[in-house]
Amino acid sequence: MAIAKYSTQTWNIFHPITHHFPHKSPNHSVSLPFYKTPSDFSSLSTSPHLNNNLAPAHLSFKAFASSSSSSFSVGSAEYTEETATKEKFQTSLSLPGCSTSLSLLGTGYREKVFAIIGVKVYAAGLYVNPFILSTLSTWKGQSASEIQDNSALFSSIFQAPLEKSLQIVLVRDVDGKTFWDALDDAISPRIKTATPVDESALSTFRSIFQGRPLKKGSLIFLTWLDPSKMLVCVSSDGIPSSVDATIESANVTSALFDVFFGDTPVSPSLKTSAANGLATILK
Repeated sequence: MAIAKYSTQTWNIFHPITHHFPHKSPNHSVSLPFYKTPSDFSSLSTSPHLNNNLAPAHLSFKAFASSSSSSFSVGSAEYTEETATKEKFQTSLSLPGCSTSLSLLGTGYREKVFAIIGVKVYAAGLYVNPFILSTLSTWKGQSASEIQDNSALFSSIFQAPLEKSLQIVLVRDVDGKTFWDALDDAISPRIKTATPVDESALSTFRSIFQGRPLKKGSLIFLTWLDPSKMLVCVSSDGIPSSVDATIESANVTSALFDVFFGDTPVSPSLKTSAANGLATILK
């Protein structure tokens, strides 16, 4: 079923749905770069270049998805499968504009319901600069449920001047305009009064998708370099090597982060998965 057959009002892929996803317990292991001294977050600088002697080390880490996940290797790369969509995510990625490799924190999917039929639109994975975790010692020992409901923790992740990236993998064909209209419908209400800077950023954002068909398997990376600067990369052929656009607006970038990790996320399974991952790391 082609997405283009639906109007943007009925096919809004970024509006939240009312399904409730229970917090899942860890059930599969993958690897995630982490610190040599995970019990002492306070000793780590939030800026990697200021603490070169405390480079991330490799420890076992539990991966979570909306239902369950599996891990495997292809060559030297390790992957986690988001089982609801069967899409595969590398556990570590090097992306354009990032100072270091980013580590997968959680995966999930976006589902749109028509009548009683759920149609999956895309899978998504949250990647973070591992040094972000050194800023979260305040929440050490909290459960996944507590973390998921703690807006201050996710705000701290966003405010950290270190990279985090959302990888979106389309699981069906989507017209670029339809994708942008749905994204804009989710972002705009979160900006109380748009400034000329915001309008310019939204125009730049829009131009990436206008007239651009997004085929099944297309990858979209939304990479926050800091709270006011975000890179957008779109690729139909694997991990991108270049940046399509730079978005510089604190209102736009924060609104977009809130779309996925705010109080009413468009993919509850992604936020749940990220919360489960954080709970395991912050034990």
